[in-house]
Amino acid sequence: MGPTSSSAMTAGLRRFKEYPHRTIAIVYDFDGTLSPQSMQDYTVFPELGITPSEFWREVKAVTTSNQATEVLTYMRLMAERIIQGDLKIDRERLKSLGAKVPYFPGVETWFDRVDNFVKDETAGYVKVRHYIVSSGLREILEGVSIASKFHAIFASQYHFDCFGRPTFVDRVITDVSKTQYLFRINKGVEDLSKQVNDHMPESDRPIPFSNMIYIGDGDTDVPSMAVTRKNGGHAFAVYSPGESSAKCETLFKAGRVDAFFEANYSKNTRLEIFFKGALKKMFGDIRYRAMMYTFEEEVVGGKALEA
Repeated sequence: MGPTSSSAMTAGLRRFKEYPHRTIAIVYDFDGTLSPQSMQDYTVFPELGITPSEFWREVKAVTTSNQATEVLTYMRLMAERIIQGDLKIDRERLKSLGAKVPYFPGVETWFDRVDNFVKDETAGYVKVRHYIVSSGLREILEGVSIASKFHAIFASQYHFDCFGRPTFVDRVITDVSKTQYLFRINKGVEDLSKQVNDHMPESDRPIPFSNMIYIGDGDTDVPSMAVTRKNGGHAFAVYSPGESSAKCETLFKAGRVDAFFEANYSKNTRLEIFFKGALKKMFGDIRYRAMMYTFEEEVVGGKALEA
């Protein structure tokens, strides 16, 4: 191999290593996906003596009566209960209550296992980030024991007055608005004070949808599942152990998800095996795109490798 070929090979290797789209984003719903019930059931409701089933029935009834948004309704009714109660439940208290939230089997070790798998299979070439996009409360999610595993947590949140009371809604995330956060991840616009709707060429977006996996449990995740799959990513649905898989089966038959599984994140479960299969496919796709990126740069720069 002559000097020119050697130089071109070195340049090609450098360009391969510089390929910008080699981060995988795994996006999780929370309630019913990583944890069996709504996070409020384990945290705020016991503090206030609220029966979860009664509260959620009221939310449904008020939402229907007022033709309102269900997430806004639950946040309003819960804020009213907090303000009317005898206990001070402010931002810090909500965060501390997050430690009480339990998980499905295997969740607490899942993230390290996935991270290590990606690192080992790609020799560190491919990176991975975990995200939460939830209509639950950010104040609680920031206090859950697995919070540090996530690159970012996007969730509904309250505005607290000078007395620490939740008096208004700063952010609400619904089933439809969840998709906004997928585009924020896609475009790298994770600062919520910045607009995400400005045009950005696909080549400039740091995490392509083809590098995304979305995991959810039901109807509120359908728009996100559809957007992810339509744009070349993957989506999986989970259902609680011992409960019917009918809802997930409906999502599968409608083409909303790649597959569905019992929500057991333990080692060597069907969920983990299929998930790793999807990751391996993504590794191959990323490496091929990196090769083409390198080749195109070599051709444009007049440095195409000799056959």
